[in-house]
Amino acid sequence: MTRRPITRRLIPSAIAVAAVFALAACGTTEAPAAGSTNGAALTVTDARGEKVELAGPAKRVVGTEWNVVETLVTLGVDPVGVADVPGYTAWDTAAALPKGVKDIGTRGEPSVDTVAALNPDLVVATTDLSESAIAQLEKIAPVVVVRSADASRQIDQMIDNVNLIAEATGTESAAKSEIAAFEKAIADGKQKLAAAGLAGAKLAFADGWKEGNQVSVRPYVTGSLLADINTELGLVDPWALDGDKDYGLASTDVEGLTKLGDARFAYIANNADAGDPFADGLKDNAVWNSLPFVQNGQTYRLADGIWMFGGTAAMKQYIAAIVDALTD
Repeated sequence: MTRRPITRRLIPSAIAVAAVFALAACGTTEAPAAGSTNGAALTVTDARGEKVELAGPAKRVVGTEWNVVETLVTLGVDPVGVADVPGYTAWDTAAALPKGVKDIGTRGEPSVDTVAALNPDLVVATTDLSESAIAQLEKIAPVVVVRSADASRQIDQMIDNVNLIAEATGTESAAKSEIAAFEKAIADGKQKLAAAGLAGAKLAFADGWKEGNQVSVRPYVTGSLLADINTELGLVDPWALDGDKDYGLASTDVEGLTKLGDARFAYIANNADAGDPFADGLKDNAVWNSLPFVQNGQTYRLADGIWMFGGTAAMKQYIAAIVDALTD
């Protein structure tokens, strides 16, 4: 995702010759050339409505955004190139990268030359990447674009993305199993929360960052992926704020937290990137310390490395973490 604020959460020369998609001749004993694919040619329609032609299920795949990289690995496709490898490693631990994966630069501005040198047979990008960057990548290899987020149908959009990536990589069976596992995690989590008497409990989620002495708070309101997951778990979103049309994110400050009343409060920070803006950044703040969820011990920092904008694997991590936190 291309939104600010925490360093790693930023989402966003000559072009090499196009990748070769040639199958080895029938009867030959030579290995397929790098960048070639096995299987029948296929055409997939991506989030832009573009029909993307592939010589076969893609094997050498580059991912320009962490959610698509996570999905590739989850489906059993080891990407050959990933944007901001250190950032992915710190922020998305749901699907570990293979050793030796090439860093292609930033998520908002991948290196065209680096991608070309990898000779990919597919690049998977999101609608957060600029059209100009996508156009440059299309000179190297076919590009399938998934919609980054949709606040009107966040969970369905995530599942659509999994299915589209699976179609382009021939991993439909793995996608079916993964989606079923995600749906089971939702059902099991909802049951555990209900058994603990937490059905209908109010839970606010946010992240934040500190600049100087000021802590900014970013609420994940209804329409965000995590708030929608919480709703599926039987929880209630107490934020009375409007989020953006893609990610369902809003903006407030410490004073804005006073409007949450008796709600519980959960957040994710990262020791590898700016630390804890709440427990550390607000430890001496009188407003923070007066909040009911702080005084009642109902503030939950979830584990580092759960990517709030991730795919089904990250969301399974989140479900396990929030259920454990609330029922501990």
